[in-house]
Amino acid sequence: MSKTLSGKVALVTGGSRGIGAAIAKALAEAGADVAISYAASENRAKAVVDALRPKGVRAQAFKADQANTDEVNGLVQAVVRDFGRLDILVNNAGVFAGGSVTERANNLDEFDRLVAVNIGGVATAVRAAAPVLHEGGRIISIGSVAGEVSPWPGLADYSATKGVVAAYTRGWARDLGTRGITVNNVAPGPIETDMAPSDGEMRDALIAGTALGRYGKPEEVAVLVIFSRAPRPVTSRARRSPWTADSVPSQAFNCSA
Repeated sequence: MSKTLSGKVALVTGGSRGIGAAIAKALAEAGADVAISYAASENRAKAVVDALRPKGVRAQAFKADQANTDEVNGLVQAVVRDFGRLDILVNNAGVFAGGSVTERANNLDEFDRLVAVNIGGVATAVRAAAPVLHEGGRIISIGSVAGEVSPWPGLADYSATKGVVAAYTRGWARDLGTRGITVNNVAPGPIETDMAPSDGEMRDALIAGTALGRYGKPEEVAVLVIFSRAPRPVTSRARRSPWTADSVPSQAFNCSA
């Protein structure tokens, strides 16, 4: 991979494993210095950093709970302090909780954390990053096709959080476009990670909804993130994964008004 991002600094939230770790690796291979955040997996975060540094880039891990506004604000400030700038923000950190509205009616703690991380954490990170992003910067959020479709019962709360991020993407693109900052939302289908193993109990149902008959891989999501960092301005778009049955392979869908 060519070093198209040399001299740039990227922050990947939730970068200690899965999709986040794959994105961090792809950014480093493209020449960017990479900061990652983690909530609890310190050893995994250290392993990611140790894997990035031999690529000739600076890399550092920061502990921050995306549900905690102060910690997210402090995260962005620490990255700018230690790296000297910020060019790319990847909102990857997220949590999942399922269950029908009747089953979840009394589980407010789980609901509150879902909203705090998936919506509050993203909004706080963008608000903190927007004033310090250099002109031509990039904001990329990892959404989900669940933000547009609910293929079975029990996804309402999770789907709503991803739908909010998609709506925010369109609004932030308008807010920041005059500074040459693009804002995009990558909306993958099922991705094989330790949190969503391809041999899990939902395997058959998830694969049935894909065009390629398989789970996607974190590295495939990372490719879309790198494309969203392309020099040509592409903003306010949802990039659906080509293995999702209701998407068009390699197609970028315009979500702007």
